[in-house]
Amino acid sequence: MDFELETAQNRERLRRVVIDPVSRVEGHGKVTLLLDDHDRVREARLHIVEFRGFEVFIEGRPYWEVPVMVQRLCGICPVSHHLAASKALDRVVGARPVPPAAEKLRRLMHYGQILQSHALHFYHLSSPDLLFGFDSEAGRRNIVGVAAEHPEIARQGVLLRKFGQEVIRATAGKRIHGTGAVPGGANRHLAVEDRDRLAQDAPQMVEWSRAAVGMIKRLHRADPGLYDTFGTFRAGMLSLVRADGALELYDGVLRGRDADGRVLFDGVSDQDYRSLICEQVKSWSYMKFPFLRAFGPEQGWYKVGPLARVQNCDFIPSPLAEAERQEFVAHGGGAPIHAPLAYHWARMIEMLHAAEVISALLGDPDLLAGPLTAEGAHAREGVGIIEAPRGTLIHHYRVDDDDLVSMCNLIVSTTHNNQAMNTAIRAVASQYFDGRALTEGLLNRIEVAIRAFDPCLSCATHALGQMPMVLELAKADGTIVDRVTRG
Repeated sequence: MDFELETAQNRERLRRVVIDPVSRVEGHGKVTLLLDDHDRVREARLHIVEFRGFEVFIEGRPYWEVPVMVQRLCGICPVSHHLAASKALDRVVGARPVPPAAEKLRRLMHYGQILQSHALHFYHLSSPDLLFGFDSEAGRRNIVGVAAEHPEIARQGVLLRKFGQEVIRATAGKRIHGTGAVPGGANRHLAVEDRDRLAQDAPQMVEWSRAAVGMIKRLHRADPGLYDTFGTFRAGMLSLVRADGALELYDGVLRGRDADGRVLFDGVSDQDYRSLICEQVKSWSYMKFPFLRAFGPEQGWYKVGPLARVQNCDFIPSPLAEAERQEFVAHGGGAPIHAPLAYHWARMIEMLHAAEVISALLGDPDLLAGPLTAEGAHAREGVGIIEAPRGTLIHHYRVDDDDLVSMCNLIVSTTHNNQAMNTAIRAVASQYFDGRALTEGLLNRIEVAIRAFDPCLSCATHALGQMPMVLELAKADGTIVDRVTRG
C-alpha cells in the first residue's frame, strides 16, 4: 500500500519530491514522492488540494433543484451527475420505472456523454503522449501538435466529440449544463430535425470509433513491453452490469471481481451500495478513499472505469464493440489486464459501443412521442448509480418532510480510483526515478500514469495544454537538491 506506518516513524529521514500541479487532467492536484536513504520510493501520494463542498451546500435545497445544481460539479461530465441525481430522485417521487420515452431519452443523452468525453480524453489529452512518446518535446505534446502531424486523427477526434455534444444538446437542451432530465422522467422529446441530422451522421461516428480502436491496438502491439508493464499493479474491479451480465452504463446491478477475475459479489442493488462500500478519510487529501467493507481499507480498494467495465461484464450488447472486447480479453491470455495504459484501449471500445447504441436508439419512435414523467408514492430517500465516463458514480439523497434535501453523499468515479492512482504513481516512480536526476520525461511519465485513469480531480473542467509546474527534490531539512520547471 503506501507504507504509512513505516514512514510515520521515519519520515524525518525521507526526501520529498513534489509535482505541483499535475497537468492535462481536470482539476488541480499535486504528487508527492518520499525517498529513503537508498533513493527508493517509499511512498507516493496524489493530493487533491481543492475543496468543493457540494455535499454540504446541497442540503436545504428543494429536491427538484438538485439535478441541475449538482452538474455544476463538472464542465465535461455534467450529464453524468445530472442523470445520477435524477435517478436517485426518481425513487423520491415514486417513479420506478420512468416512462419508456424518458428512459430512452436519458440513455441517448448518456451515451452522447460517454462518446464525447472519451473522444476528448483520448484525442486531446492522451494521444500526444501515445503518438509522440513520453520523452518527446513538451511543447509538442498537445492537440495542436497532433493536428500538425496527424491532421486526420485530430479531425476525427474533434468531430467525434462534436457529435456527442450535439446528442446532448438535442436531449438536454444545451451541450453543457442542460435540463433534460427531471425527477420522474424527462422534460422534452427529441425533435424530428435533430433525430434526422444525428441519424445521418451516426454511421460515420461508428466507423471513426472503429478506427480509434484500431489505432490503440496498433500502438499496444508495436510496443507491448511498454503498454503491458508501464505502472502495472493488481487490483479488483467494480462496475454496474445488466441483469444478464452485459455491459450496462445507464442502469444495472453492482458486480465486483478480485484481481484474478473471480466474482466477489453480483446482482447487488444500487440502493444497497452501503452494504459493500466504506469511505476512508486521510489527512493529506480532500478526496476520500473507498474500499470494500468485507476486505478492509488495506485490501479492499479497487478500480473502476473502462478497464474494469470491459472485463467485469460477460459481453457487450452491440456487435462491433463485443468483437473488440473479445480481442481485448484475448490479449490478456485469459487473465485480467491490469496495465493502466490498457485503459485507453478499453475506453475506445466503449466509445465504439456508445456510437453503436446511439445509432440504434435514433430509430426508436419513443424518442419522439409518449408520456415523459411518472409519479407514485413518495419516499424520503433514494440512490442513483450510473457508469460515468470515468467509472461508477453514486448519488445518494435523503429528503425531509418539507421536500428539502437533508443529506447528500456523492462518490464520484475518480474517488473510487483514488488508491489505484496512488499505486500506479508509485509503480512508475519506482521504475523510472533514480532518486537523483529530475527530468521532464520523468515528470511526464508520472502524469501519464495519472492521465490513464482520466481523472476528474475536482469534477471540474478539463485543463488543456501545458500548465506551469515545478518539480523539486529536497532533503528532509528543506535544502533543494534538484529542480525542474515547466512554463
